[in-house]
Amino acid sequence: MRKFMKEFQAFALRGNVMDMAIGVIIGGAFSGIVTSLTDNFINPILNVCTGHAAYTLQDVAGFVSAFLSSVVNFIIMAFILFCLMKVVNKAAGIGKKKEPEAPAAPTTKLCPFCKSEIPLEATRCGHCTSRLDEEA
Repeated sequence: MRKFMKEFQAFALRGNVMDMAIGVIIGGAFSGIVTSLTDNFINPILNVCTGHAAYTLQDVAGFVSAFLSSVVNFIIMAFILFCLMKVVNKAAGIGKKKEPEAPAAPTTKLCPFCKSEIPLEATRCGHCTSRLDEEA
C-alpha cells in the first residue's frame, strides 16, 4: 500500500498532471465570466434592440455588478491556484535554482606554431613536432 501511495504521489505531482488540472479549473472559472458576459451584457442589448425589454439604470447597474463579480471571482480563483501551485512546486522541489557548475579545468593547449590542440603536459607538438618551451 505504501508503494502504491508513493507511485500515486509521483504521478499526481508530475508537471503535466498538475498543469492539466489547473487548466480544467481555470477553464471552468473562465466559463463563468463568459456566461456572465452573455447574461448581463449581450442578452440585454439584444432585448433592447429587438424591443422585448426596457431596462432602467438600476437594471444596468445590476448587470455590471454581476459581471464584475464574476471577474473578481475568476481573479481570486486564479490567485488561489497560483499560490497552491507555488506550494506544490516547492514541496516537489520543482523550480529550485541550480548552482552553476564550475568550468572544467582545461586539458589541452594550443601549439604556438601550428595552432593545433595538444595535451597540457606535452613538450613537443604531435602535429608539427615543434619543441615547446615551458612558457608555451
